[in-house]
Amino acid sequence: MRATINDIARKAGVSKTTVSFAFNNPSKISKETFSRIMAIADELGYVPDPVARTLAMKQTGSIGLLLPQSIQEVFLNPYISEILRGIGYICDKEGLSLSVLSPLKGVLTQTIRNAAVDGIITLGIGPGMSVLELFHQRGLPFVTIDGGFTDNFINVGIDDEKASEDLMETVLSRGHTNIAVFMLKNVSLPDSGDHFSLTNDQRLNGFNKSLKRYGLAFGNHTGITVCHSEVTPESGRLAARDVLSRAKSPSAIMCLADIQAIGVYEECAKRGLSIPHDVSVVGFDDIPFAVHMAPPLTTLHQPGYEKGELAAETLVRMINKQPVKSVCMDTSVIVRSSLGSCIK
Repeated sequence: MRATINDIARKAGVSKTTVSFAFNNPSKISKETFSRIMAIADELGYVPDPVARTLAMKQTGSIGLLLPQSIQEVFLNPYISEILRGIGYICDKEGLSLSVLSPLKGVLTQTIRNAAVDGIITLGIGPGMSVLELFHQRGLPFVTIDGGFTDNFINVGIDDEKASEDLMETVLSRGHTNIAVFMLKNVSLPDSGDHFSLTNDQRLNGFNKSLKRYGLAFGNHTGITVCHSEVTPESGRLAARDVLSRAKSPSAIMCLADIQAIGVYEECAKRGLSIPHDVSVVGFDDIPFAVHMAPPLTTLHQPGYEKGELAAETLVRMINKQPVKSVCMDTSVIVRSSLGSCIK
């Protein structure tokens, strides 16, 4: 016959509540009592039923990370892994499990409806997207990462416009006026038709602000152009192949994700081009590998690990019905040797 908490309580000489604390909230009992209960549970072969625990406590002890694309696509970008590490740190600290949630058979709304979690952190979700209404319908606490700053939800992110303005200023200040910018493709949700373009829009605004100060603008006739690329090394390489094949190739390539820059480096090596002597390359994110590239990559540092950590801390506070607020985190341009001056 399967052992129950009544059996453990009887043998340990404690109440059922004390046994429950041992399994669900050990800080409420002494270490000696906890050790005695655990030893008896092992002796009796007791294993808690997670479904029964969830029903009794009305909490799953789990939070979700909601992805707008498939897991294998999203985690091609090392920057997302940094965010996940930060979330994971808080989960370990709080004794929570983490569920990575991607669209169920391509349907993100179905994922949200079926998610057995106490709250959700989202990526690639922002203002005006219909999936947000599902969170409110479920009464499910959620925090967005890089979802934009609005009164309608809590967000942890950066000022993308200011960050991009600073990055373009750094490139322009070194005399570059023939520049190829590799933008990110907008996130699209096939089941709802929603697409998330806020990050790209804000970064373009920042670039334009900086260009305007130099009397410059985007356009094929100006030499400052935009290419849209997936967030993978191969997409970066293919985009670099295209722009470096032009009659007048760019003196600088700006990647909106460091992972794209890895592909740019590969294409430059194939062509025998030296970075930064033949072409300068800059990135965005400052993934841990960026400093180890040859040459080390100039990039916009945004705190991925800390962003994930703060988003998870904020979500835990929301679940516990504590006050929370959106946070805009600092960024900085890290100048390394992949950016040189343009000799006219």
